[in-house]
Amino acid sequence: MNWLLVAGGAAVGAPLRYLTDLVLRARFGPGFPWGTLAVNLLGSLVLGLVLGVCSVRGQLLLGAGFCGALTTYSTFSYEVLRLAEGGARGRAAGYLLATLVAGIAAAWAGVGLGRVF
Repeated sequence: MNWLLVAGGAAVGAPLRYLTDLVLRARFGPGFPWGTLAVNLLGSLVLGLVLGVCSVRGQLLLGAGFCGALTTYSTFSYEVLRLAEGGARGRAAGYLLATLVAGIAAAWAGVGLGRVF
C-alpha cells in the first residue's frame, strides 16, 4: 500500500509544478526558467524538512511522492542546455550554479528546521 502514498503525493506535486511554471512564466517571461528553479528549490527545502520530522509513511507521501513529482532534474538539464545553445551561456551557468548551491542550501535549511521541530 506504500505505493498509494507515493501516488497521492505525486498527484499534488506534479500539478503544482505545472502551475508554478505557468504563473512564473506569465509574470517574468520565458527568458529564464524561473518556474523550474522555484520548484526545485522548494522541493529541496521540503525534502530536507520531511526527512527530519516525518515517519516512513510521511516520507513516502511527501518525500518520494510530492517532492519527487514537484522537482525535475530532467527539465533543469534540458533548460541549461537550451540556454547555452541559444547563446545565453552566462544565464545557463548562473542557472546551473544557482540551482546547485541554492538547492543544497535549501535542503540544509529544511534539515535545520526539522531539527527545531
